[in-house]
Amino acid sequence: MSLEELYRYINWRMDPGDERARERFRKIEELFRSISDELPSKGRVLDICAGTGIAGVAIAKVTGARLLTLLDARKDDLELAREWVRLAGISPELRMVQGDARGVAKLVDEHDVAVLWGFTMPHFDPFDAVKLFAGVALSLSDDGVFLIEDMDRVYWVMYRAGYKKFLVEGRKEGHTIASMHEGYNFVRGTFKRGYYILPGFKKISDVDFHYWDISTQLAIGRVFFREARLIPGESRGVKNVWGLLYFKKPRKDVAELVLRDFSRPL
Repeated sequence: MSLEELYRYINWRMDPGDERARERFRKIEELFRSISDELPSKGRVLDICAGTGIAGVAIAKVTGARLLTLLDARKDDLELAREWVRLAGISPELRMVQGDARGVAKLVDEHDVAVLWGFTMPHFDPFDAVKLFAGVALSLSDDGVFLIEDMDRVYWVMYRAGYKKFLVEGRKEGHTIASMHEGYNFVRGTFKRGYYILPGFKKISDVDFHYWDISTQLAIGRVFFREARLIPGESRGVKNVWGLLYFKKPRKDVAELVLRDFSRPL
């Protein structure tokens, strides 16, 4: 079972044919405009775990990017990126790469800004996250910027809401999607959740999550970048965007060393 199967049932609001997704695009664009003075202009944009490219297209529009590369494991989603580009009224060179984000440095050429959008970090355990940050650092120019949209799940999920052994995740086309706790990996630090479709209780996917806090991501990012900070979304007057982790000026020497060491099995 794969994430592709799960995503067929859960609506992440990234289809350009969905008005709610188009409103989401406008909010993402608004946030990027609010920090446009901190982003490279007329450069090369890399959207990691891009899905349909909703965030990559937004930042390419704001910065006037000449190249937009979209990296995702799901080919069907990538094909929708052309429609986002059309709706945005831009015409960068468009490259679509199907592959694993943990190998980003081997999959793409150099870029000036990279973005990881859609609260994607839980799919990376701490070991994967180190590979991701190192790979992104090696994929950026010397003044390159790496942006991550995320929230503090230790606070909001584990403390405020409380971890749920059973949780209704959403409804689509007359079906309910629910997830259940099915284990914990002490070495990888991941919670395993099984996803089921109701009625019928048919299992559609297993997913491992690591519930990240903001400080740990900033600390890991600071290893690979000379600048690291949090930009709260609402501090920029943009609702529905929790915050941006902002990293700049990759330390490629460190990234090369760490990535080479992390290539060995645990």
